[in-house]
Amino acid sequence: MQTILGANGQIAEELARELKRNYTSDIRLVSRKPKKVNETDRLFAANLLDKDKADEAVKGSDIAYFTLGLPMDSKMWEEQFPVIMRNVIDACKKHHVRLVFFDNTYMYPQNSEILTEESPFSPVGRKGAVRKNMAEMLLREMESGQIEAVICRAPEFYGPGKTQSITNTLVFDAVKKNKKLKVPLSDQKLRSLIWTPDASRATALIGNTPDAYGQTWHLPIDVSRLNYKQFIALVSDVYGKELNYKVIPKFVFKIGAIFNKQAKELQELLPRYASDNIFDVSKFKNRFPEFKITTYREGIKQIKNS
Repeated sequence: MQTILGANGQIAEELARELKRNYTSDIRLVSRKPKKVNETDRLFAANLLDKDKADEAVKGSDIAYFTLGLPMDSKMWEEQFPVIMRNVIDACKKHHVRLVFFDNTYMYPQNSEILTEESPFSPVGRKGAVRKNMAEMLLREMESGQIEAVICRAPEFYGPGKTQSITNTLVFDAVKKNKKLKVPLSDQKLRSLIWTPDASRATALIGNTPDAYGQTWHLPIDVSRLNYKQFIALVSDVYGKELNYKVIPKFVFKIGAIFNKQAKELQELLPRYASDNIFDVSKFKNRFPEFKITTYREGIKQIKNS
């Protein structure tokens, strides 16, 4: 059995579909209020802050996928994520379950350096510090031989359905609502965006590849390295209409943060939009050369037609 922990998000839903398509029909979905993705899914309601519930959620699994997310709230992240991570690790160790940790890039330096699996952790802000601590917690356990685990790391999302990201919100949601598009800080800096179904497919592939364990993997992206100006030009071409946008300067976000909690929580993510964001995926492409990566044009077409 393969178990998805935190089963209500876009990544988890796509992961459940991919596991069913290519790996197993024996899938357990775990969240506070889980819902079936595939007809054969088993549902298990659990709050993973509860150590005993986390233990029950993992028990009997061959592989557990940690895809759980929390609202953009630094205090909540600091209070809950380390506890949940510890509970899941302990449960996997106890029941000899392989753990696949779906991670983000918040712990990386937010500058123009090329980001590889070996890049040092240098977080900006509280949420980045939490993600650094979570990754290091698991890496220590992996290095000690106490757990068979793997880290799958993804940059900013773009994608269909309920994909949540700054790009989805400021570009694709705006197109849908016939509003002017917005770009944070600069339209000249190179972006690294991952198509959410690709992220889930690659996570399933890594999770079901025994020799991939004990490592960190950057998940595959279209390496065209477009900046926002080029990306929006491509969106305009796919949609068949000129889409206008405006660049939002940093001071506007700072003013917004005074009045809006969500804008305040986004402050620590802004530096990555002031520099090129180059996410290297050569390790994955070399190991899994047959994996079909969705191009930006293909992804944008799917969003348009969804």
